Amino acid sequence: MLKRKKENVLTQCIKEHQANVYRLAFSYVKNKEDALDIVQDSIYKAMTHIEGLKDPDAVKSWFYRIVVHTALDFLRRNKRVQAMDHEMIEVHAPGVEDEYTNFDLMRVLEELPEKYRTVVVLRYLEDMKIDEVAAVLGENVNTIKTRLYQALRIMRMKTGVEPLKEIK
Repeated sequence: MLKRKKENVLTQCIKEHQANVYRLAFSYVKNKEDALDIVQDSIYKAMTHIEGLKDPDAVKSWFYRIVVHTALDFLRRNKRVQAMDHEMIEVHAPGVEDEYTNFDLMRVLEELPEKYRTVVVLRYLEDMKIDEVAAVLGENVNTIKTRLYQALRIMRMKTGVEPLKEIK
């Protein structure tokens, strides 16, 4: 009975977050087919290891963790990193258009070490709270805050953008 409840909760989570999960996978591999494969593999892994879900209320972070690890495993197996061009961003993540005339934000993001890039992607592209990012990555909240701060510092240095000054 408990397994059936977990399966239902997972199925509902997958349905509610399918676009976000796809976008998360795509942010790693920059390829539609590979991203779909990662999502499919992640769903399979989640369904076959549903007994590993201790708290059905934490299903979102548990499933996102599976997606992140599946994407990272895929990259390690294929040793491939591709830059995402502006047209691909628009195709896969339509929405409000941001203009970055002085630098290529995605290029800078791709140059970050994996542990920093993952934190930035989850926090800003997936709009997760710090504690949710920590849960997805299985890390301490303070570790995530430190990685985020370091990632933003690196990105600032690479782009030449000065941090906003505090208004007094």
